[in-house]
Amino acid sequence: MKLVTVSAGLSVPSATRLLADRLGEAAAARVPGLEVRVVELRDLAVDVAKAFVTGFPGTALREVLDEVAGADALIAVTPIFTASYSGLFKSFFDVLDRDALAGKPVLIAATGGTARHSLALEHAVRPMFAYLRAVVMPTAVYAAAEDWGSSEGLAERIERAAGELAAQLLNQPVRRAAAPFVPFDQLLDSVRPASGT
Repeated sequence: MKLVTVSAGLSVPSATRLLADRLGEAAAARVPGLEVRVVELRDLAVDVAKAFVTGFPGTALREVLDEVAGADALIAVTPIFTASYSGLFKSFFDVLDRDALAGKPVLIAATGGTARHSLALEHAVRPMFAYLRAVVMPTAVYAAAEDWGSSEGLAERIERAAGELAAQLLNQPVRRAAAPFVPFDQLLDSVRPASGT
């Protein structure tokens, strides 16, 4: 099986690439024999722009587009700029054949300077892949600048998302711990103002 990881990071080194690598490694640890190929969109920026304008991808870009279309699953990671995905990220998926991701498991992730932009995954990235008819994993992984220290939360999100992707690849149900049952009246009590106030 083959997994393609698309990273739209622009700098070297790139937090976006680091997140892409960690997600790919976590998925590979769960799927025996999984081949992981990383695509750096930064290296294809000129080719993507030319294909966007002419409608004809060059040789290098065509090879990458074919790899993405032929992969069993995809991890797509973008930096967040102005509360949305990067232009390079969007342009790459605009030149990809519109049926290439139909039914394909896709794990989405993003990086940004602050946690305030984490919802960009839900309002921008997830709808784009839903439009492309991909099977988007329930857990999206966002890494803010402060997550790169010793954040257990980031590691947990990476493991959960990779587990969901691996389950899709292996056709296994995702196993989750059941949330404890809380009666509705107790939930209401937790939000009601205290008496006498």
